[in-house]
Amino acid sequence: MHAETLHTKAQSTTCVRGFFTLGDRNWEGFPLRSRESPFFRAEPAINNQNQIQGKAPSIDADAACRELPAQDSLRQKPSIDAPGQNMMDIYIFSFLFSFLLLLFLAPFFLKLNEHGSDARLPPGPRKLPVIGSLHHLLGNPLPHHALAALAKQYGPVMHLKLGEISTLVVSSPAAASEIMKTQDISFAHRAMPLATKIVGYGEKGIVMSSYGPYWREVRKVCILELLSGKRVHSFRPIREQEALNLVRSIASLSDAGSIVNLSKKLLQLGNDIVARAINGSKCTYQKEFLQLMTIGLQAAGGFSLVDLFPSSSLVRLLSGLALDMHKLHEEFDMILGSIIHEHKQRRASNNKQEEMDMVDVMLQIQDDGSLPFPLTDDSIKAIMLDLFIAGSETSATTLEWAMSELMRNPAVMKRAQREVREAVGAKEKVTEEDVNNMSYLKLVVKENFRLHPPAPLLLPRECRENTEIFGYQLPAMTRVFVNVWAMGRDPQLWEDPQEFKPERFKESTVDFKGRNFEFLPFGAGRRMCPGMASGLANVQLPLACMLYYFDWELPGTSKDELNMDETFMLTTRRRFDLCLRALPRFPCPSS
Repeated sequence: MHAETLHTKAQSTTCVRGFFTLGDRNWEGFPLRSRESPFFRAEPAINNQNQIQGKAPSIDADAACRELPAQDSLRQKPSIDAPGQNMMDIYIFSFLFSFLLLLFLAPFFLKLNEHGSDARLPPGPRKLPVIGSLHHLLGNPLPHHALAALAKQYGPVMHLKLGEISTLVVSSPAAASEIMKTQDISFAHRAMPLATKIVGYGEKGIVMSSYGPYWREVRKVCILELLSGKRVHSFRPIREQEALNLVRSIASLSDAGSIVNLSKKLLQLGNDIVARAINGSKCTYQKEFLQLMTIGLQAAGGFSLVDLFPSSSLVRLLSGLALDMHKLHEEFDMILGSIIHEHKQRRASNNKQEEMDMVDVMLQIQDDGSLPFPLTDDSIKAIMLDLFIAGSETSATTLEWAMSELMRNPAVMKRAQREVREAVGAKEKVTEEDVNNMSYLKLVVKENFRLHPPAPLLLPRECRENTEIFGYQLPAMTRVFVNVWAMGRDPQLWEDPQEFKPERFKESTVDFKGRNFEFLPFGAGRRMCPGMASGLANVQLPLACMLYYFDWELPGTSKDELNMDETFMLTTRRRFDLCLRALPRFPCPSS
């Protein structure tokens, strides 16, 4: 494995923090030569001696917490500098960036008017030559926050020009409904960043492929075969076993008096559940895969210069992004290829598993030739990669924020624990049948999705033709973001929107199915996430187990001091790992 080679180049870089920051809490940032900020990717300072020496960083879930005294583990030092420390760097670098763009990209100035006057575009902030609206996004590393603030000034249907890219941001249920229901087919295409195109096998997957015959057939495979209700139910033993493994792991640390790095534990849990569902066993290269997945999420989370100026070969050359992403793709391809090879060998020897995993299902479809096009190995790899990232990352992020909110709201925590413990009773294990009787726990999960949608801007859509919306004209290839984070915190839609109140959903008909456009954690319309049932199952059972077997404490700090800062990638994780002390309430089952 050569994942560590993707990190060593960071030694010569400078930490720059800006909009769409790339850095993660405890991961080495993926270095891009252009250091693109705001849309310049920030690279965290190296703080791991193994990384300095060119070794792969350990992902031991609790190493950081065990090596520090309890109080030190709660200082919550990010792996990137705080925003205030680098603001001057941002403004200086942004000035130089703008100057260089004006110098090298002046020919693109004419393109600003190629669609005619802005008179019929939706309202939006002032646009400058070449860079468009980019200057309005400086100073805030979280795009959903920055765009929500602009929407308060310019309205819920807002137009920006991000470099060459015409961009629409919608922040109201009515506007979201227009995009994802009324004109769903006009906005059914995906805007694919260069990083995603290279790493994710072009348009062979399900998440980012263009709307058309291939996407329809692959989505049908996902809905009817890979993520059907029957298939999700068949993975119940996997979820229950891995949730129990999580509990045992936490208990072993608790017995030793250690603080639990819950963020890392939950990321490993998500990967274990999804890996066993996809390929029948835990990933042989789990550490490497988790590292690569985080790098991939970081690279896909923000706009790079090559995505903002796609017609500029100079920008593409200077950024070095394509070369870096090809290296990342090779790492993923080796892991995914080995999984497919092992499955083909087993199938050739007639040593088939009694219960087929997702790779078996796809190989069976490949052998049958039942699709109107060949399901190639690359197509299977692309779908596997989509399932890995969408399944494990979003579940881990959701659980991380749910536990954070419960720690900040002890009354909610106590009520949820009481319900869970009453539902389980004197039984030794928590099962999914028990979860079916936990109505308040499900309200907690729903409220958590309102405040912390895993993908706060969903995935960008794109109209391929000139389109009219609310009387405004959008040019072809306009990129569309739906700010579900802003809608979830809109005081016109929710009473006390900043408060964590699961009870608000008790008598509500609002659900996850994309019919209530003020609440869209899984999206809506044709491009709605097909893994909703699986995602909910991967969240509810582990959360119930953590609340049943343990009481929880914030060591060395109070609930009001718990840092809730975010870091934006493709999803929105906590900026700081959630480190807690677990107090065993019931003994963990031995098997």
